[in-house]
This record gives sequence, structure tokens and C-alpha cells, in this order.
Amino acid sequence: MTPPPPGRAAPSAPRARVPGPPARLGLPLRLLLLLWAAAASAQGHLRSGPRIFAAWKGHVGQDRVDFGQTEPHTVLFHEPGSSSVWVGGRGKVYLFDFPEGKNASVHTDCENYITLLERRSEGLLACGTNARHPSCWNLVNGTVVPLGEMRGYAPFSPDENSLVLFEGNEVYSTIRKQEYNGKIPRFRRIRGESELYTSDTVMQNPQFIKATIVHQDQAYDDKIYYFFREDNPDKNPEAPLNVSRVAQLCRGDQGGESSLSVSKWNTFLKAMLVCSDAATNKNFNRLQDVFLLPDPSGQWRDTRVYGVFSNPWNYSAVCVYSLGDIDKVFRTSSLKGYHSSLPNPRPGKCLPDQQPIPTETFQVADGHPEVAQRVEPMGPLKTPLFHSKYHYQKVAVHRMQASHGETFHVLYLTTDRGTIHKVVEPGEQEHSFAFNIMEIQPFRRAAAIQTMSLDAERRKLYVSSQWEVSQVPLDLCEVYGGGCHGCLMSRDPYCGWDQGRCVSIYSSERSVLQSINPAEPHKECPNPKPDKAPLQKVSLAPNSRYYLSCPMESRHATYSWRHKENVEQSCEPGHQSPNCILFIENLTAQQYGHYFCEAQEGSYFREAQHWQLLPEDGIMAEHLLGHACALAASLWLGVLPTLTLGLLVH
Repeated sequence: MTPPPPGRAAPSAPRARVPGPPARLGLPLRLLLLLWAAAASAQGHLRSGPRIFAAWKGHVGQDRVDFGQTEPHTVLFHEPGSSSVWVGGRGKVYLFDFPEGKNASVHTDCENYITLLERRSEGLLACGTNARHPSCWNLVNGTVVPLGEMRGYAPFSPDENSLVLFEGNEVYSTIRKQEYNGKIPRFRRIRGESELYTSDTVMQNPQFIKATIVHQDQAYDDKIYYFFREDNPDKNPEAPLNVSRVAQLCRGDQGGESSLSVSKWNTFLKAMLVCSDAATNKNFNRLQDVFLLPDPSGQWRDTRVYGVFSNPWNYSAVCVYSLGDIDKVFRTSSLKGYHSSLPNPRPGKCLPDQQPIPTETFQVADGHPEVAQRVEPMGPLKTPLFHSKYHYQKVAVHRMQASHGETFHVLYLTTDRGTIHKVVEPGEQEHSFAFNIMEIQPFRRAAAIQTMSLDAERRKLYVSSQWEVSQVPLDLCEVYGGGCHGCLMSRDPYCGWDQGRCVSIYSSERSVLQSINPAEPHKECPNPKPDKAPLQKVSLAPNSRYYLSCPMESRHATYSWRHKENVEQSCEPGHQSPNCILFIENLTAQQYGHYFCEAQEGSYFREAQHWQLLPEDGIMAEHLLGHACALAASLWLGVLPTLTLGLLVH
């Protein structure tokens, strides 16, 4: 049963008289209510949990497009600033133009899962499995130009872990070239000056996450960094199964001097990525995704690396590193397990003028590829940005300026439930913390999020599932209720209060009201107190069974039903139900009167609902007596599944 919307009573209609139920129904209901209240209070107040939930409706065709068929594997390509998005599926590449509401598709072979879409000078390059014969096509003005079989650009199966990196005319890939041979994963340069690959012993069953090229101060010093997780070489039963890594390679690596090193990367080194909280003794060892946020001034050392990690219980953490710290670890650390003096040039050092790496340097690095020093998160405490009970899978980060000029980093994290969490990174103020603004349902039909791309220029988030692709605005300001206080309590840097509405800062030509006080943002509003809830009345007969439902808009607030001076029902933060329900099993004379649903969130207090239960006159009670039994059964059968479902979800 769907709970009643705000401002409406429970299932029984106003002025309804309901006789008491049989005695055998009372005990199970009381037990359910007791368990339900206990389950809700056990959740606790987690700041890392989303404050509100919002379903993005959008407009069909303009904000959301259905594939028309199931696409179990999708890959998404979006050019920043463009209003269109390309999606690769099974035997088909879709093109969606959202403002126009237009879409088109081009077809390839049926048994071909598209795994790569990349803009090249001659068009859009599309590569796929092609019935276990990886091949590519060039898409130019709606026509498909076959390029034939191209090993290394697409895997043999869409389920294989694969990573392809383009830089100018160079192409780097983790995809094996032979289906049945060469099963040890390698990082290769498959197009460029010379083809190179990593030694088979430097990684243990790696799962590649992200790769990037960093242009450093000298061109010969340009680096390739790639992030991956691998099997832990420590086989201690108490050691984690996986270890998260970052590896470095010199982009100008030309291979070695000897026959054993001439075709291998000679500058490979790897370091452990640490993401743990010593205060809570929580460790997160399994890297899920990485997002790189360049420094706005162009300083490559200040590029921020956001990593999403999980632990064996699928709890998650976000740790932030800097490329400068990663570079320093590789430049200065000793090698793990190597106790002699390092050769010159030291392992991992890039050499100018395309000089080959000496054989001795290669042999030391190849035998001891891991540096001893670990890469730790930024900040004085070297701890996660935050950790959460939710299982995050992908991350994207938007750097934006609020109305008053302060810069914020806003994280968008996909969950295993097919939703997106919008989290504001803490600022530099003392005692600041990451704030989870909202949970967004981006699809019309709930499904896992397969791909996500953020367009900072258009301020849109593009996500795809097996059914559809959706563009979600970053400034979802219309979802905040509660007037000025509700708008500012959201702490959403994209939104502010202007001319009686909660609006996007980008839609107003003037500065809007935003809070600079993260602890008590509501105090910035002109009116010191929020408006009181409108009075709603309902007439009920004595001994009626009834319930009052109060929507819990903020999951960070405690909702309480107060009657006279007594708190009749309290719903703590983390409550599983979207409504705080007060059930009156047998209405007595003392239970008539005013009922207030009050929300307390820090120092912010507001009256969410105000109901007055009035005694019904005898004539009206007799008139409605014939409907009493049916109404009692309807109420009982309606409330019971809702409460049971809440317990099962918990």
C-alpha cells in the first residue's frame, strides 16, 4: 500500500467510524509496530547517508531515451559541450540528441558487442567483439566503414576486463591479442614508436581500472599512470585478498638493450594505494573506480585522484590522492625486498633523447617492481574523505563555484542499487565533513548503472542502464521543499533562495541567497522560523482505529509525533520507511485533540504536519456504521504489508 501523500489522512476517510478488530489481530500488529520502531532506531545517524531521495522524472525523449530492447552491455561516449551522446550496444551504436528529442542508430554484425567508442580525426571509432573476432568500424556521417579485424582494441568477450588508452597516434591496451594463448594480462603499447608489454611476473591477476597520461615539466619525463587491483602476494589468512595499486611507465620508454628487455617496458614500477581509517580500524582494499580532477591552474602535481574502494562487506570509502604525491613516491622510494644500493639510473627514471634503459636497471626493477613506500591519501590525517555502508561502484567529480565565490568539489557516486549519491566534499573549515546531499533515481525503470559520464560544461550527468540512457542535471533544485529553510538546509552549492523559490544559481542573473554556515544554514533566511504546518481536521468515532502518516523528507532528521506534551512516536535518522507513522489502535476520549509531527535536524526545527482529531456526532456515526467492517479490513490489510516490507528490507 502506498503511504498517503503529505496533507492527507491515513486510508480511512475523514469522519469514518471503525469498530475495534477481533482480539487476535491486536497482538501481531503491536509486535510488528514494536519491531518496526526498533529496526528504525537501530539504523543510527549516518552523515554519509543521503539526506533526501529524489526520482529524476525529466521529459521522455528530451532527458531520457529507451533503447527499445535489452542491452546487457553498454559503452557510452560523450564529448564535453555536446548535447548528444553515443551508446554502443549489441550489434548497434545509438546516437541520442536530447534537446531535439531525436535518436538514430547504425548497425554492425548481430553477435558484436560494442566495447569501445572513441573520437578520431576521421570519425567515430567503434570496436567490438564481433563473434570472438575483435574488429573495428569507422562511423562517418551515419555511414559504417569496416576497418577489419583489430586485435587489442576490443576483447573476445564483453565480460572481459579491458582498458584502452588513446594519446595522439599512440594506443595503449590491456587486451590480450590471442584468445587461447597469452592469458596473463599485460599493459601494452599496441600503436606508436615500438610495441612494448609488461613482464608476466610484475602483476598477479590484475583487474585494470583506469589509465591516464600525465604531461610533466619535461616532455621526456611524461608518464603513463594506470590504476588496478591484483591478488595479494601475502597469503596470510588474515591478509586481504586484493591489493590496490598505481603503476607508472615512462611514455618515451623505448625498451631495453638485451634480448630479454628489448620488447618490454623497462620503466615499470608499482605502488600500493592505502585507503584506511585508523580511528575506526576500517580498511578498504578493493579499488572500484578512479576519477582524475585536473588542477584549474594547470599544475599537474595538483591533479586530484579520487578512488572508490570497498571492503569484503561491500562497505565503501572514497580516498583522494595527488599526482604530486604519487610521483614523489616513485621518484624517492626504495624497492620492496631489495636491500642493495640502487643502480644508476635508478629504476623508473625516464631518460632524455630516447636512451635505452641499461640492462642492470631493468633487471633490478623487473625482479623488484614494487616500491616500499605506499601512496597515502591527501590531508594531515591521511584518512578517507568519508566511508559509508553503501556499495559505491563509479565516481565522477565536478568542481564548481557557488554564488558567493567559494569553490566546491561535488562527487557523484553510483550505487549497486542503481542510484546516484550526490556528495559535497568538506571544505577547509575546521570540523567540516563530507555531506551526502541526496540519492537520485536516474531511470524510469530501476536498473543497475552500467556507464556514467559527467559534462562539466553543460552541467549534466549521462548514465545508461540495460534499458535506457538518461541525462540528469547537476542542479536539481526543484526537489527541495520547506521554503527558504528547506532550500538552505539542503546545503546544495548549486541552489539558492531567490524571490520566494529555491532556484539554480545558473538560472539567476544576480547573486542568490546561499548559506556559508554548514552547521546552521537555515539561520541565513530572512524569516528566523519556518512557517507552521497548516491545520488539518478529521472526525472519528470513539474506539476507531486510525493512523497518521508524516513524510520523512530528510533522512538526517528525527521525526516525532507529539500529542499534548507527550511524544507518542519517534522515528530516528536512518528510518527505513519514507513515512513516520503513528498508529492509534483504539481511539479514546483522551486521544482526541491536536497532533504535531515535528522534525529536528541539528538546531533546525520545523513543524511538518498538524492534525486535529475531532469526536464524531452520534447521527453521523450511525450513518457510517454500515461501512465500518469493510473499512476495518481495508485498513488492516493495507498497513500490515507496509510494516512487514519495512522489516524485510531492514
